[in-house]
Amino acid sequence: HEAVIDLWIRCELTRPWNNPYADILRKLAVDPDLFLVGTIDGEIVATVMGGYEGHRGWINYLAVDPSVQRSGLGRLMMDAVEPLLLARGCPKINLQVRETNQDAVGFYHAIGYVVDPVICLGKRLIVDPPLEDRS
Repeated sequence: HEAVIDLWIRCELTRPWNNPYADILRKLAVDPDLFLVGTIDGEIVATVMGGYEGHRGWINYLAVDPSVQRSGLGRLMMDAVEPLLLARGCPKINLQVRETNQDAVGFYHAIGYVVDPVICLGKRLIVDPPLEDRS
């Protein structure tokens, strides 16, 4: 788990309110085959976490190490997870991108995703302990 979390930190995906250890454990308990990891020479350089609850598919934690971004690895990860969701009968995939992450928005546009006219709401049911300072 450490190498995955280190990647997510390098990609600036972690936030204090989302403990990545808890996120990984939850994913491994529910559809672990939708948690994909990409490696180069045995090192984890990419991840994507897919989910499907019967209505919509979701993408979380798409991460590509900054040292290999723009190499096509992000597209490969999405090309790997999308058919897995489709095989489950998933008609549409949703994902969330922070408004400030315009590089990610551009990437998703380039692979066929569009901005939906919706507002995202959330309600925390379980408060996880924050990720410890790893510096």
